[in-house]
Amino acid sequence: MTKWLLRSMTELSSRKWISRITGRFAQSAASRHFIPRFAAAYGIKVDEAEKALSEYRTLNEFFTRRLKPGARQIDDGRQSLVSPVDALVTGAGSIEQGTLLNVKGQNYTVDELLGGSPRAANYMSGYYLVLYLSPTDYHRIHVPVTGHVVEREHLPGKVYPVNDFGLRHMRRVLSRNERLITYMSNADGEVAVIKVGAMNVSSIRYILPMKDDLRRGDELACFEFGSTVVLLMEDGSFEPRSDMKPGVKVRMGERLGLQTGKSTAAALRE
Repeated sequence: MTKWLLRSMTELSSRKWISRITGRFAQSAASRHFIPRFAAAYGIKVDEAEKALSEYRTLNEFFTRRLKPGARQIDDGRQSLVSPVDALVTGAGSIEQGTLLNVKGQNYTVDELLGGSPRAANYMSGYYLVLYLSPTDYHRIHVPVTGHVVEREHLPGKVYPVNDFGLRHMRRVLSRNERLITYMSNADGEVAVIKVGAMNVSSIRYILPMKDDLRRGDELACFEFGSTVVLLMEDGSFEPRSDMKPGVKVRMGERLGLQTGKSTAAALRE
C-alpha cells in the first residue's frame, strides 16, 4: 500500500510545470541565500568549486558550477573511455539481443532508450553503463572519448526521479523521462551518451558553442539538479575494467574501460 501511494504521488508530481516552478526559483536571486545551507546539507566539497560560495548569484549557478583547474584528472590512454561525470554506477553489463538486463530490477531495450532511432542497430550486442548523479555530485557532463559528433537528438518526456526509488519502483523511468542523446564516433567505435532528465530538473542543456569534433574531457552538457547518464557502447567495441559493476563510485575523467576497435562498423570507419 505504501509503495503504491508513493508511486501514485510521484506520477502526479512528474509534470514538467512543477519542474519549471522549481527551476524558476533556483534561477532567482532569492535562491542564492540557500546556497550555503544546500552545500552543507549535501556535503558538497566547496573547496573544489571554481568560485567562492558568495560569488554565485543563484542556486542554479552554484549547482552547475565548474571546478577549479586540475580538480579532475582525465585518463590519457589512447583507447580509454572515461566517465563523463562524477557518479554512482547503478547499472553495468553486456547488452543482450538489444536489452539492458536488470537495471535495478527492470529491463530496458536499446530501441526504447534511443526513441526508435535507426542507430539502435549499432548497440544490440554492445555494453551499457548507467551513471547516477546525486545532488552532492559535480553536475557538468564531459566527453567520454575523443571523436566526432555524428548526431544529436532530443526526446521529450516526463521528469520522474532517477534515484534508487525511481529506478526500482517507477515503470521504466530511463526511457520515459526527457533525454538528450549525443552520438559520438571514432576509429575504435561509436558511443551514445544519453542524458536523462529527472524530477525537479528545469533543463538539461548543452554547453555552448556546440562543437562536432571533441576531445576526451571536453565539456558537453550540464544538468540543472540531479540526474543520470546512460552510456551505450557499440557492438564488440568496448572492454570494461575488471571492477566495473553497480555500486562503484566514479569521478569524471576516470577510465571506465577501453575502446577495442573490434566492431565491424569501427573497422569500416578506418
